[in-house]
Amino acid sequence: MNLKIKILSIGCVVLCMAACSQKPAEVAEADNRISDDSLFTLVQYKTFQYFWDGAEPVSGGARERLHADNVYPENDKHIITSGGTGFGVMAILVGMERNFITRQQGVAHLEKLTTFLEKADRFKGVWPHWMNGETGEVKPFSPNDNGGDLVETSFLIQGLLCVRQYFKDGDEREKALAARIDKLWREVEWDWYRRGGQNVIYWHWSPDKEWKMNFPLEGYNECLITYVLAASSPTHKVPAVAYHEGWARKGAIKNDPAHQQYGYHLDLKHNGAPQFGGPLFWSHYSFLGLDPRKLKDQYADYWQHNVNHTLINYQYCVENPKGFKGYGKDNWGLTASYSVKGYAAHSPTEDLGVISPTAALSSFPYTPEQSMAAMKHFYFELGDKIMGNYGFYDAFSEQENWYPTRYLAIDQGPAVVMMENHRTGLLWNLFMSCPEVQDGLKELGFSY
Repeated sequence: MNLKIKILSIGCVVLCMAACSQKPAEVAEADNRISDDSLFTLVQYKTFQYFWDGAEPVSGGARERLHADNVYPENDKHIITSGGTGFGVMAILVGMERNFITRQQGVAHLEKLTTFLEKADRFKGVWPHWMNGETGEVKPFSPNDNGGDLVETSFLIQGLLCVRQYFKDGDEREKALAARIDKLWREVEWDWYRRGGQNVIYWHWSPDKEWKMNFPLEGYNECLITYVLAASSPTHKVPAVAYHEGWARKGAIKNDPAHQQYGYHLDLKHNGAPQFGGPLFWSHYSFLGLDPRKLKDQYADYWQHNVNHTLINYQYCVENPKGFKGYGKDNWGLTASYSVKGYAAHSPTEDLGVISPTAALSSFPYTPEQSMAAMKHFYFELGDKIMGNYGFYDAFSEQENWYPTRYLAIDQGPAVVMMENHRTGLLWNLFMSCPEVQDGLKELGFSY
């Protein structure tokens, strides 16, 4: 495939690719041969490839995981993730904007994916967490989680609405794609997931297990986007009272006004982690499209909240109270990822000595200098220990000398998207241009 990269010259691309294959010591010496901007584009390009070259071939969706060693203990290489696919369609838009692929290639890919989503299993319009990429059938995430996953569907819809906005004024083929996506959006029954009209939204429902998962969305985590979309639905709207009484816990979501950590205040009380804040993906997933820059309501200034959340995570790694090898100003970022103990939602309160590159990369809008320092360290110092065909691998631990050559969709996607939001605001601008979202935010009491 011939790929043109808008910002990098052909010579610079060759230099970048050559540098990527060098040993860390050799690459460090070449530091002055590639600009920060060129490195930024290279990392974004390689990470984008997870959703292009690495996409599940039948559906076009984002594989849950990709392992460079091609070892899949659960034989699940063909399983796609609905949330990761939402991140992936946003990455496809980035790819078109940056000329990693042509517009025509992007349209064809998104048409194939939309056809798959139209035929795949849905539960009151809601997709499951995992689907068989070859058939569209649900793959249970757990014994009782074999139906609709409203949070993962929210991440998917967030991405699809960006696609709709991108193509709504295009040619006839593109307008038809936008219309098909609009239909999928209108078919999601957000109100069903109130479980009989309660003033809270539930995460899961299935026809046979019904509400056995019993997971109401209350208190601060990664799920804000679910309430925003539910309030924005033109067909199955959830009233604002569910946001205020359920999500915001009748105001109890607000943190102690005197809260401070390393001199930074968190407006919101993070579930299970009110002092340091939760894993960094809580400041990423809902904000891939939802623009936090001017976003405020009676509970928080979301830009300052997300910046402070990131700075607390960063400063914790700098201070490194557990003395883990490698932590520091250019090697930081705790979030959910693969771990030395399988999978873990890493944070200052669950620190296992594991750095996840997506944490710093997806935080570029919040901490541009600290994120750039981390990216340069990952690339120039650690090099091919942690860099592969689809960007930086999911996680590593210098403490444990642990460098798995594995990826997860839900970590690669936010990096591509938030790096682009830092550069141009592309996905923020698209999502916030949705008239339904604007109405929903106003109904919930947000200013933006």
